[in-house]
Amino acid sequence: MNKVETRVIFKILDREVIAFLLDVESNYSMVMSYMHFGQHGEASIQCMQECKLAKEEEYHDLLNELESIGYRLYVRERMTPSFKQRHGLYS
Repeated sequence: MNKVETRVIFKILDREVIAFLLDVESNYSMVMSYMHFGQHGEASIQCMQECKLAKEEEYHDLLNELESIGYRLYVRERMTPSFKQRHGLYS
């Protein structure tokens, strides 16, 4: 089981909740994501920026699903400075 917290941002993409996992390794200009259907996959940072922030009642089920597969999550509303630096984002 993962003992390290993973920072996550929950957003809405096409009426579905998507989790953007900020601390999971991904390619440059991409972010690891997770959805009920499709599960893990990379998404563009632009996609993450354009999606609307999900409310707690919207992302609750997905949070539980991620925790059931071993994630310890720290919910954020914005990208962290370390994530921005790693991906060359400065604004």
